[in-house]
Amino acid sequence: MFCKDYLDLISKLTGFLYDEVTKRGFSSVVLGLSGGIDSAVVALLCKRAFPNSTHTLLMPSFSSSKSSIEDALELCHQFKISHTIIPLENMQKSFINTLEIPKTSLMRIGNLSARLRMICLYDYSFANSALVIGTSNKSELKLGYGTIYGDLASAINPIGNLYKSEIYSIATHLEVPQSIMQKAPSADLYEGQSDEAELGYSYLELDTIMTFLEKGLEDEEILKKGCSKEALEFVKMRMQKMSFKQEMPLIARF
Repeated sequence: MFCKDYLDLISKLTGFLYDEVTKRGFSSVVLGLSGGIDSAVVALLCKRAFPNSTHTLLMPSFSSSKSSIEDALELCHQFKISHTIIPLENMQKSFINTLEIPKTSLMRIGNLSARLRMICLYDYSFANSALVIGTSNKSELKLGYGTIYGDLASAINPIGNLYKSEIYSIATHLEVPQSIMQKAPSADLYEGQSDEAELGYSYLELDTIMTFLEKGLEDEEILKKGCSKEALEFVKMRMQKMSFKQEMPLIARF
């Protein structure tokens, strides 16, 4: 389904990063490194584009899994990627106490964590003249599976036009460690969180449907290709309901 020359694509994405960053007057980049496959791929693309001026922030929350920080550090050490560890626990506690967020509100706390991470990234950006690079893939963007002003925020996004299923192929060519390649997709917003469990379908199934829709296939044609009616309806509902997340704030014209 996703037939691409990934080595050529990697070269183009590296060039895209270099051209777009320098066009904006920057020579350094920063991104959040979660220990997941998306940020690992973006980090390695950035490292190719800016070998000596790519920096990553590792920002574990009090509910992050231990393997997340371990996997992120493995990537940094293997590819000599500059990094800083910024624990979020104290910031989280301050906001949770001030806003009186119930500890049972896992999604609310998760969204808070995503926005705290972006605060750290943009603060680093300001202090070090480094452009913030995004790590959200096309699947997440089209389904609205992300936090506004959190993980969806960035100045430039090199993988926003690549489905999650395609990210694995790029990661293989970039030699992302198996510890990252084999883990279940997760935003790591709270302990035990799983993208596919929350969405209710695998990324492969969702990506397949979105690809068919992108090609203009009618519902009947998509169902004939073996896709479930429930998954198709879910995708169409998410894409319609969450489309606002891809838009700039609407400004009144008068």
